[in-house]
Amino acid sequence: MAMMIMSAAATLAASLLGYLCWNLVYAFWVSPLAAYYKLRRNGFGGPTPSFPLGNIKEMRTIAKLTVSSSSSGGGCGGGGGISHDIHSNVFPYFSQWQNSHGKVFVYWLGTEPFMYIADPEFLKEMSAGVMGKSWGKPRAMSSLMVESTTRMLDEWATLISSGVPEIEVESHITATAGEIIAKTSFGVGYNESGRMVVEKLRAMQLTLFNSNRYVGVPYSKIMCPRKTLDAKKLGKEIDSLLLSIISTRKNSLNTTTNNNKDLLGLLLQENHADGRLGKTLTTRELVDECKTFFFGGHETTALAISWTLMLLAKHPEWQDELRKEIKEVSGDKTRVDFAMLSSLKKMGWVMNEVLRLYSPAPNVQRQAKEDIKVNGRTIPKGTNMWIDVVAMHHDRTLWGDDVYEFKPERFKADPLYGGCKHKMGFMPFGFGGRMCVGRNLTMMEYKIVLSLILTRFSFSLSPSYDHSPAIVLSLRPSHGVPLVLRPLA
Repeated sequence: MAMMIMSAAATLAASLLGYLCWNLVYAFWVSPLAAYYKLRRNGFGGPTPSFPLGNIKEMRTIAKLTVSSSSSGGGCGGGGGISHDIHSNVFPYFSQWQNSHGKVFVYWLGTEPFMYIADPEFLKEMSAGVMGKSWGKPRAMSSLMVESTTRMLDEWATLISSGVPEIEVESHITATAGEIIAKTSFGVGYNESGRMVVEKLRAMQLTLFNSNRYVGVPYSKIMCPRKTLDAKKLGKEIDSLLLSIISTRKNSLNTTTNNNKDLLGLLLQENHADGRLGKTLTTRELVDECKTFFFGGHETTALAISWTLMLLAKHPEWQDELRKEIKEVSGDKTRVDFAMLSSLKKMGWVMNEVLRLYSPAPNVQRQAKEDIKVNGRTIPKGTNMWIDVVAMHHDRTLWGDDVYEFKPERFKADPLYGGCKHKMGFMPFGFGGRMCVGRNLTMMEYKIVLSLILTRFSFSLSPSYDHSPAIVLSLRPSHGVPLVLRPLA
């Protein structure tokens, strides 16, 4: 009897071991190999992957060589000699692979294939019929933006008067943008739970970036258990905070008249229409939308303004142009008015040119929910697509020989595309059905903050500025943006 039990146990153990081995072989080898040959049959080439990391090792090697070259003087340049030709520095592997495989190819992260796309015509064919959406223009939010920005500028004035004219503005603008997003998205003061939400979302962003070293490698979460646990813990804490805010706001819908003045209030009011609470979005979806507001509204705007100040510091003639426009549009008004924002045309040119040269969202990612036919080739269902925004925004064939120059006037005759030779070649807010939902909010905040800064200060780049754009999910200045500020009379 004992022998029979031992035999059955051994058989079960062998079966479980065999099942586990098959799953490993399938995940690491069979499934990726089938996907590899399917993509090849459809005409999609690319760098050859290796088991089990795909092209991750090659990407790291190329990135290390680029960093070494930059530190030896071959990078983007310091404050005195800034180059806007940044693609080969922020995405060196894609820049190198483009030379060998063109603007559409497949690379591998672990055992997952990613289709790299930097061809606007291919993108157009791929996304035909996909419509975009955006939020409206929440007029009531402008006063909240003015209030937070004015407080920041008062701090700058105090620092300057105390003998500190050099200020690292990127950190100040990021903090102020966090305050603004807490008020305009969540409807909470920055000294309340809003600050905690923003700080934890920032921590989550860094944790996700640092834990992406083995993305695509099966069971990679086991390889970085501490980072995986940290991310899960942060995620639960953020969800708990947002659920608390949403619950409080839901309960106050019938008792307060100001709930619709922020984006969460607008969403809840839409859900509550005709008494059909929850019909439009579930609570889980509301939490996800709040996170989207943060990353779409906070990050994009803060970085766009920071890069703008760097470029305007290098081009003081454009500071003068914008001040002149602000004065013409505002007239005798001493405060920025929502109604005047649409008349700031030159500021719109500057914003578009900044988003072209230093797009805070350097890539767009999608996944094929079904097979997609493009020019006789099939992108198989489930394929990840990685769209290189930086490459298209710096493509000489699309923008001409002055592609690396700061020239806002290129948007004068063509406000939407700046003379780009293909309409899909300029994507400051993404494309298709998931265009940046905070687009109008971003544009409003950008113009308000920049107008207030320009009417109170002139500025130049500090000699300590080190031009080192880098990717930490977003495109950001590695060493901040130190400026020398001078109050205007």
